[in-house]
Amino acid sequence: MNKEKLFNEIKNLSIINSFSKHEQLVQGIINGLNHKLIAKGDMLPSVNEMMRETGFAKETIGKAYKELISRGILESKNRMGYFVATDDTEQHLKVCLLIYAFDTFQETFYQNFRDHLGENIQVDVYFHHNNFSVFESIINSNKGQYGLYVIAPIESKEAKEVLEQLPKEKLLIVDRYVKLKGDYSYIVQEFEKASYNAFLQLAPRIKEFSEFVFFFKPSSAEPNEVLISFKRFIKEFNINGVIKNSYEAGSIAPDKVYFTIHNLELWEMLKDTKVKGLKVGKDLGILSHNDDNVKEIIFDGITTFSIDFAHMGRLAAEFVLSLKPIKQIMENKLIRRNSL
Repeated sequence: MNKEKLFNEIKNLSIINSFSKHEQLVQGIINGLNHKLIAKGDMLPSVNEMMRETGFAKETIGKAYKELISRGILESKNRMGYFVATDDTEQHLKVCLLIYAFDTFQETFYQNFRDHLGENIQVDVYFHHNNFSVFESIINSNKGQYGLYVIAPIESKEAKEVLEQLPKEKLLIVDRYVKLKGDYSYIVQEFEKASYNAFLQLAPRIKEFSEFVFFFKPSSAEPNEVLISFKRFIKEFNINGVIKNSYEAGSIAPDKVYFTIHNLELWEMLKDTKVKGLKVGKDLGILSHNDDNVKEIIFDGITTFSIDFAHMGRLAAEFVLSLKPIKQIMENKLIRRNSL
């Protein structure tokens, strides 16, 4: 790296009257990259050194470095300094997307999020699988490396503490609501009222069967609010409800309604109905959470209640593009099909 030429590149921009000192510093570093004065992996001058050479205030230099980090051009390494992260000066923003897993409905969210952002924004996708150690490791290893963080959180005290270490203005919580300190943006689901309303609308149909079976794993990624609604519903409507930890292969039986949140359980149940010659929607009922295109098609349609994950993806992208704060709880809707 040629520091002297880099400093001159920055100083020479002072002739542009429309540039603020912050803009002068940002553009000077970008010009330095374009002119090969600095390259990927180089450590930039420290804030103090930049202050001495340019005469700019500490706050101005810090603001410029942070903008270049948000564009993905620089990265900050704890106690080491600021480093050039890429030679691509057209990269405007680098986004960290941390979600549960790449299930079909989350793929719908991602695809709409990615498409709506356009080509100049880099999105790196990580998965935590509701594992706190993985969640903590991903966030801690990527702090200061991204301009924005879009995160589907784990609902625990420890996870909240990890999230609160990120700058609130650069954080968007998606899917699950968690209460954090300070003012932050979110686009999330509501589960308790939504699931109860779905059960309520389906009550006459559910009553046609002898048993309502809900597969729910305690201490899992499944929303506990859905379990609360299920218990309330079967009590108020005097329905024979059963809660099981998981579906056992081959146990599908007629005259029952089965409700699962997990797609893998759904596919197993549907396979067993075919093997046993049972008719979904006639011999038994099936209800699933989180809609996707496959559920619209298979077995003449699976009844679901769900938010619009495509819309959530587009809303999240709009936040990234505009940085306009958002606090939105998306509406779950019942989608009635052949299975119930």
